[in-house]
Amino acid sequence: MTARELSVLRAQREELSNQLQSVDGRRNKLLSQLRQLGVTGDETARRGLEDRLALLDKRELQLESDLAETGQKLSSVPAGLFASTSAGALAGGLGSGQVVAISIVSIIFVLGPLAMGFARTIWKRSSRPALPPAAFTETAQRLERLEGAVDSIALEIERISEGQRFVTKLLSEGQASPLLAAGQRSPETVRSGQ
Repeated sequence: MTARELSVLRAQREELSNQLQSVDGRRNKLLSQLRQLGVTGDETARRGLEDRLALLDKRELQLESDLAETGQKLSSVPAGLFASTSAGALAGGLGSGQVVAISIVSIIFVLGPLAMGFARTIWKRSSRPALPPAAFTETAQRLERLEGAVDSIALEIERISEGQRFVTKLLSEGQASPLLAAGQRSPETVRSGQ
């Protein structure tokens, strides 16, 4: 018998077991309906329920015999074939149960604290008091004063640059500078002797 045949037998046994449970459940429901009819119930309904019970009993016996036959076939399988069909080791020689256990532990001890820290951060941000409106008005006033100061500095720098342009223009022309004081004479009048 091959491993495939063995897996087919196991699936067949599982299906037969499920069908047997289903038939048993339906039979129990029919029995309870028959008891509810009692002695004074409708005779036609009683016969119909009894016929259905007899049919379910036959089906149950058939399923029981099929299940026993499948069980015998499974018990005749050599032990080495059972061992070869078991689930092999997954990554690193670990079984599926061990992989599940490691996954659960890592989720609890790694992702759990990360989620708690993230939740705590959100909670702290939401519980932090909001800035009062006075702080916004004070900030606006400070910005206005700063803007005024920057404007006056820009004006002064413009004056300084205008003065530098004037001095540069005078030096580049090479002309004699005009007399600044009333009592001074020009260099030409000094040479002529007047």
